[in-house]
Amino acid sequence: MPTPAKKAAPLGDPSNPGSMGPLAERFVEWMAVRNYSDRTVEGHTEHLRRFIDWCADRGVARPENVTVRVLERYQRHVFYTRKSDGEPLAPSTQHARLMAVKMYFRWLTKQHVIDANPASELELPKVPKRLPKHVLSPDEAERVLAQPDLDDPLGVRDRAMLETLYSTGMRRMELANLKLHDVDIDRGTVMIRQGKGQKDRMVPIGERACAFIRKYLDDVRPELSCGDDDGALFLSRTGTQLGLNAISRMARDYVNAAGIHKKGACHLFRHTMATLMLEGGADIRFIQVMLGHAALSTTEIYTQVAIKKLKEIHTATHPAARLRERRRDDDDDDDDETESASSASSDGAATMNDEVSR
Repeated sequence: MPTPAKKAAPLGDPSNPGSMGPLAERFVEWMAVRNYSDRTVEGHTEHLRRFIDWCADRGVARPENVTVRVLERYQRHVFYTRKSDGEPLAPSTQHARLMAVKMYFRWLTKQHVIDANPASELELPKVPKRLPKHVLSPDEAERVLAQPDLDDPLGVRDRAMLETLYSTGMRRMELANLKLHDVDIDRGTVMIRQGKGQKDRMVPIGERACAFIRKYLDDVRPELSCGDDDGALFLSRTGTQLGLNAISRMARDYVNAAGIHKKGACHLFRHTMATLMLEGGADIRFIQVMLGHAALSTTEIYTQVAIKKLKEIHTATHPAARLRERRRDDDDDDDDETESASSASSDGAATMNDEVSR
């Protein structure tokens, strides 16, 4: 029987219903009722806990006592906070902590708990849009996909999972949550339910990925399934839905086994899918749908990674991009060059080509 989850400590002083802690509990419940994801609710809860504890240490217990000046002091506190390794918090972490506070005070204002919102003018730190650090080449992706042992039932399962990640670019959690009825092998589609932002989307999946999923369904999953099968597509060796850490570990192990020294696991395939499709000529709006991005600006970062087309244009148009054509132009301009010198030059070029071939 599973161990019941430990109940989280209350936010602030529950004996004082008008203080920030109990009101934050109501705010968190409001988020859950409106179907915010569990991850978002948990994150906001922890961010508000830090804020409420910081306020309590300074004698600020009630929301009406929080002023713009108090929030500015807290923003400076977040900025100067250091992690255990002495490094500052990432801009994205600072943004998340302050966003939780900003949403909380917006909610307090709408609930008429306070008359004015002190956080309305709070400027959040800018989060830089970083390029994906690592993307697999097509050859590298094939090397990773070739690693699972197809004579081992779990190897067949792992190959089907890797093929699904590579073909669809779905997130790790989306892969873990796939159900049997979400994959339509005949039509070549996958329904991703309750993805990021609690949104469903249907995406195509390639024939090779479908072939490995079918093999897994026919030969492997019936052996893994147990009596309380909940319909999860990919099962662990004990017949339960695979955990997120187990999926990441599986993908990371195969990347390492392929001898590829690039960081990442499941997201490495997501970045690779988007980049390679763009380089192959796919419209960025289709990539947006595949990845499940709410805003096109989020997808546009991949246009900076998909360098292949830009490289082709650069090679075709830049006068110094190709050595061979530049040398031919130089030969055409030098009409006084002797026949013997031309012969020697040709012999030298032939020797260089032979060395490259070897």
